[in-house]
Amino acid sequence: MKFELFIANRLTKSKEYKNSVSSPIIKIAIGAIALGMLMMLVSIATGIGLQKKIREKVAGFSGHIVISNFDNNQSKTTQQPIPLTQNFYPEFTEVSGVKQVQIFATRPGVIRTASDFEGIVLKGVGKEYDWSFFKAYLVAGTLPAFQDKVSKEVLVSKKIADRMQLQVNDTFDTFFVKESTQGLPKRRVFKVAGIYDTGFEEFDKNLIVGDIRQVQKLNKWSENQIGGFEVFLDDFNTIEHKSLEIYQYIDPTLDSRNLFEQFPQIFEWLKLFDGNIAIIIIIMVIVAGINMITALLVLILERSQLIGVLKTMGASSWSIRKIFLYNASYIIGRGLLLGNAIGLLIIFLQYQFEWITLDPKNYYVHVAPVYISVSHIILLNVGTLLLCVCMMLIPSIIITKISPAKSVKFS
Repeated sequence: MKFELFIANRLTKSKEYKNSVSSPIIKIAIGAIALGMLMMLVSIATGIGLQKKIREKVAGFSGHIVISNFDNNQSKTTQQPIPLTQNFYPEFTEVSGVKQVQIFATRPGVIRTASDFEGIVLKGVGKEYDWSFFKAYLVAGTLPAFQDKVSKEVLVSKKIADRMQLQVNDTFDTFFVKESTQGLPKRRVFKVAGIYDTGFEEFDKNLIVGDIRQVQKLNKWSENQIGGFEVFLDDFNTIEHKSLEIYQYIDPTLDSRNLFEQFPQIFEWLKLFDGNIAIIIIIMVIVAGINMITALLVLILERSQLIGVLKTMGASSWSIRKIFLYNASYIIGRGLLLGNAIGLLIIFLQYQFEWITLDPKNYYVHVAPVYISVSHIILLNVGTLLLCVCMMLIPSIIITKISPAKSVKFS
């Protein structure tokens, strides 16, 4: 064992050290580091968790990338159709990292009941549609089942169901305005197969999901005409790169738009969480560092006689500084261990029991989601330890100013 580490270890374990004047100050420093680590873990877990959950919800509604017609005229009632027959459907073999490609088509309409009416958007999907997203948020009924015949079953949001007083297995009239001003609106009767509630009001307030063949009939399209394709990727972080790559392979008459281009306001808002997390981490590290500087200064002044003895025995100032840096690292380590234990426990309890709730109108989720990886924990702990130890180098310079003659004079 190195000389410096040996002395630091003996100092740490000695009873005199535990009952010394610096003992309460050291406990305060440990508490500050533990509190700082707890705050950093919770802020990272909630910040990243919220970003991840909202990204999953937006992608669940529209896919990571949407391939559609170049005509994006929103004033038109119906979409401009594109051919179903494409070289990238049903499998996009030309681009790696594509998980699934599925078809869709939309048509705005109005639900009409005996007492009320509500504007909606009917999203038609095919038989191969991946229902796993809506299955996770299904609160009543079942998912629509599409057979050989055109299905009247639809999936309705809880928000629409509550406003229109609809229950599972209820039927309701929906009217769709024609593109031309002549003639009456087209009427369709749908049956509520299930009710979902994602908490994402921007989509829940008007989206119902049904058979794409209903939309094709409303738009007078053939079976080979659809509104577009939803592309799902294996890795969310590759969206922008894959979007450009996909654009190179699709027909020149088609356009590809990723989530960031479709919903820029949502993702710009999510980016603010990165800045908030960074500010919290910086503040917590500074507070922990200041507490450790105070504790180290007290330790040095309290052990000035020991420093004088070591200097008279030939120990260099840097060697003695290393003793106190080892000592400080031990204190920081205890604080980190305590902070990790409490912080990860809080994160686990929130993940398991979801006892902290949020307003879905502001945060798009009912409960505060948490997510943290092992790499986040390691980087946070190692980074905090290194920064705090580096901050200790400055106050440890005081050791070089201690005179051996004066420090051992009254020993």
